[in-house]
Amino acid sequence: MNHVNAWSIAGSDGEPIIGNCHMPAGISGGPLGVILIAHGFKGYKDYGMFPRIAQSMAGAGFIAHRFNFSHSGMTNNLETFERPDLFEKDTWNRQVFDYRAVIDAVANGNLEGAGMKYVMFGHSRGGVTALLTAGRFANDSSMVQPAGVVTASAPSQCNNLTPELTEQMKREGYLVSPSSRTGQDLRIGKNYLTQMEEDPARHDLLGMVRKFTCPLMIFHGEKDPTVPIDCATQISIEAGKKALLIAIEAADHVFNTPNPLPADQTTSPQLQTLLDRMAEFAANCVSC
Repeated sequence: MNHVNAWSIAGSDGEPIIGNCHMPAGISGGPLGVILIAHGFKGYKDYGMFPRIAQSMAGAGFIAHRFNFSHSGMTNNLETFERPDLFEKDTWNRQVFDYRAVIDAVANGNLEGAGMKYVMFGHSRGGVTALLTAGRFANDSSMVQPAGVVTASAPSQCNNLTPELTEQMKREGYLVSPSSRTGQDLRIGKNYLTQMEEDPARHDLLGMVRKFTCPLMIFHGEKDPTVPIDCATQISIEAGKKALLIAIEAADHVFNTPNPLPADQTTSPQLQTLLDRMAEFAANCVSC
């Protein structure tokens, strides 16, 4: 059984990024490296598969950090979006700031894993953030570069708003996005769109995918009803030879994993495929 510690660091606008560190136990020679685990839109570090991913990666010999983005709206109170005000202010730039803050906190020793190679993981929107972060800071000596990047169920562009929703957001200043989990009517603020329109190059996801050089593993469910598997294909094509696309048969957007996932419940075959292939990929990345 791996040991789990809670942590908190400052994120975008000084708001906290909260996380949990899963430390491997009984690994001869010490941990292999570090895995950073980012959730998607309306997700959070304790949602469904994320604790199981962290536990599995720690069992494979990695230090695993799963965390909430500072403007996710979520705290350790899992019953509600306790900070909908922060959710409304979230943008891609804030998420990239947060992912970079976690990377830097590991590198400087504020979080476990200093001096070790690391692999970035992101699910859905978190996968987009991982790709943006790797691309924006590619070959930037101010950031320790990732040994690998893994995405799961990730879209292939930052802006998925229709022209009608774009006009509505500009007119009203926000869009309402209901949470089926909590029943709350959350808001997506206008800055989400404004930042993309003011700086399209830094929000060109496929352009960012071309920038970094480390290996990329792309997971996508063949039955994903939320993000079409064509998105994975587009990312893979732009990434070229550094990418490996794994299409998982009969897998949905969350790899057939309930929320919450009870500790004693067996991992779905679809998620187990992801875990096995991801552990193998990460081990190869950090050994190079």
